[in-house]
Amino acid sequence: MRDFVKKALTRTVTVKGSRGRSRQVEVPPNQRLIYGVCFAVAALICLTILEATYILVVRSFSSEIFAAITLVVGTLLGAFFGQKA
Repeated sequence: MRDFVKKALTRTVTVKGSRGRSRQVEVPPNQRLIYGVCFAVAALICLTILEATYILVVRSFSSEIFAAITLVVGTLLGAFFGQKA
């Protein structure tokens, strides 16, 4: 999973070299960002399972768990869009 996240977060930058030539260089993401995204994905999976279990057992929707899921999704989207910008 780390390789997939690393590949998804790698930026490609165009650098002008000597004599007007330009080339594309890949900038890998920081290891902390990769581990943070992996942890956020694991938390998202756990929270989704928790919400589904809560719905099955209590037969009610938990807005607190859904708010946590929304927070994790926002964090993931911010990490991806922030790294690609």
